[in-house]
Amino acid sequence: METSLGHVRANVKNLQKAIGWYETHLGFKVEALWPPEKPNYAHFEKGNGAIFAIMEHPDYPSPGRFNFYIDDVNELWKELKARVTVVEELFDTEYGSTKFTIADLDGNELGFIQA
Repeated sequence: METSLGHVRANVKNLQKAIGWYETHLGFKVEALWPPEKPNYAHFEKGNGAIFAIMEHPDYPSPGRFNFYIDDVNELWKELKARVTVVEELFDTEYGSTKFTIADLDGNELGFIQA
């Protein structure tokens, strides 16, 4: 399976404090916050690289998430769904992509996305 790493998310204890740290110490700039009504997620400008995001996670400290872009998410979903731990079932996002998320043996979240 060919993939490209498109999105890495680190889980944080306090979103606003973490945003401040990344802005102050690394010069990152927030590109988007989600959900609009009460954000717990922020991703930063990506330039030419993968999206780097942080999310206030209720089970902090917890594993992070790695999102891979693939050509046929439906086919991979059919192949994997009965053999792995599913975190999010296959769904269409508000951004026009389709994705699902599984967990590896150590609880790291692996998302597979078709844009």
